[in-house]
Amino acid sequence: MRLGVDVMGGDHAPDEILKGCVRALSALDPGDELVLIGDEASARDFMLEAGVRDDRLRFVHTTQSIEMAESPVEAVRTKTDSSIVRMARLGAYRHRQEPLACDAVLSAGNTGACVSAATLHMRRLPGVHRPGITVTIPTFNGPVVLCDAGANPEPRPAHLWQYGIMAEVVSRIVHGRQSPRVAVMNIGAEEAKGTDLIQGTAALIRATPGIRYVGYIEGRDLFEGVADVVVTDGLVGNTLLKMAEGLARSLISGISAEVLAADPDLMLRLEPIFREMFRKNDYHEHGGAPLLGVGGVCMIAHGSSNARSISAALREARAIVKAGINDALVARIAELTPQAPDEARRA
Repeated sequence: MRLGVDVMGGDHAPDEILKGCVRALSALDPGDELVLIGDEASARDFMLEAGVRDDRLRFVHTTQSIEMAESPVEAVRTKTDSSIVRMARLGAYRHRQEPLACDAVLSAGNTGACVSAATLHMRRLPGVHRPGITVTIPTFNGPVVLCDAGANPEPRPAHLWQYGIMAEVVSRIVHGRQSPRVAVMNIGAEEAKGTDLIQGTAALIRATPGIRYVGYIEGRDLFEGVADVVVTDGLVGNTLLKMAEGLARSLISGISAEVLAADPDLMLRLEPIFREMFRKNDYHEHGGAPLLGVGGVCMIAHGSSNARSISAALREARAIVKAGINDALVARIAELTPQAPDEARRA
């Protein structure tokens, strides 16, 4: 399997990205390859200084990079030799004949640019309206799969209907849920609440046989085991995800500090528990999230990703390829679309 990495994207690029690639090499199969996409001289120098000489490394030189603050669409249009654009081309199913074509690609760079480049060069899978970022949120009641987490901040009900299908497929295949419970994020559980977008989305999901719709879900119930799949727009989803990351980190750190101040001996006994709780809720541990709906496997990592994040994201990318998520997604959309209201077919 060949995995491509945008080494120029992210707050700590290229060093942390390259360190993550080095970590990943030890976990990959002997036949796997890593394609480092970006400034080739810098990447080669880093590997040389790190003492890494591995035949599984490949290099694709680019002369441009897209910064975090740049306009995504404009940057993708004008910077055709940027690491993000070249990454998207290498990861596209339709470019499988290109030298160093990749089975999956990864970037911690400008999320909007990643989405734009992937949509443009990978194109959309058959039947897909808009790609969505699907994230798995760990809870004490099991994993919750949320879509969208930032790809589409202004969707239509038909887009969100498909995001429910995307997240449902991940819940089934990755997490083993036989019949995932699907909920729509709202400001209340009452049927009359919510915007036209939310009401329209719920109506589509409710009217589609084969989807186990359980109603609306409020933010406070996300961690209570109410649903396995949560559907929301990219703005709310991204905000919710980052708030959850910060809250988990703050709570665990705060409780640890209080216990330490009250009873240092007790803290010594509880330290392994706190450490494991922190690990499970640390976004670096989960690496990246797949941009589902495009013709290729494209992983989007947190902008502040470190070496551990990148290594974890590459493992996840490999697992998604092996699981055949995209084939399952196309099949599920083809199965459910004829059963859904006409509105579900309006992109």
